[in-house]
Amino acid sequence: MEIVIITITAFLVAILTFFSGFGLGTILTPVFMLFFPVELAIALTGIVHFCNNLFKLFLVGAKADKEVLLGFGVPAVIAAFIGAWLLLQITDLKPLFSYSLGSKTIDVYPVKFIVSVLLLTFAVIELLPYFKHLQFNKNKLPIGGILSGFFGGLSGNQGALRSAFLIKAGLSKETFIGTAVVVSTFVDFTRLSVYASRFSKVGIEENIVLIICAVAGGIAGSYIGLKLLKKVTLEFIQKLVAMLLIVLSVALGMGLL
Repeated sequence: MEIVIITITAFLVAILTFFSGFGLGTILTPVFMLFFPVELAIALTGIVHFCNNLFKLFLVGAKADKEVLLGFGVPAVIAAFIGAWLLLQITDLKPLFSYSLGSKTIDVYPVKFIVSVLLLTFAVIELLPYFKHLQFNKNKLPIGGILSGFFGGLSGNQGALRSAFLIKAGLSKETFIGTAVVVSTFVDFTRLSVYASRFSKVGIEENIVLIICAVAGGIAGSYIGLKLLKKVTLEFIQKLVAMLLIVLSVALGMGLL
């Protein structure tokens, strides 16, 4: 049953995240947690996310903006390494606050709360008419790369911050998606390399069939997303990113992800 649910989820979310540039890992992780321990869920999600990025790299990677990759991607990769290393050092960090939801106690950790505030800020900026035509100068891109890469390595939530910056970088929809995919792939590779010591302790080998099915579902969803790309406007992508940022920021701030 878990194979069917996770595969369908990967397929549907991959279609959506092809346009937004984020969300697959964020949504898949809680689904994996329904069936597996947290550590194994994170490992399995990371593998599926990385494989899906490799396929999207083949589909749209050539559309990436090289100048943005240097200005945004390089700082993101360096910061992702630092964030992932820091995560392994602070695994016992105490929650910022806790609350009860029904019979369950939910802990909200400092890192995710900070990411939540940042995402909500970017979402509001994206939706307010005053900021509609605002674009970042290319010399501001390293700041976005450092923020998205660092918090990606530290919390696993890199895509939303990355999209929040790149959507304002004056890129076409094809270039936006291609650039986001290339950066995401390299950041994923960096943080998974750092996490490897922990992943080696969990049961990856026992779940090869599940991984293959989930990857296949994600690839199929990304392929359909590519076919739909020509029918999607940049304005739609901007609004989609903003709405998903709000949903994600609230969920993170409440400790639900």
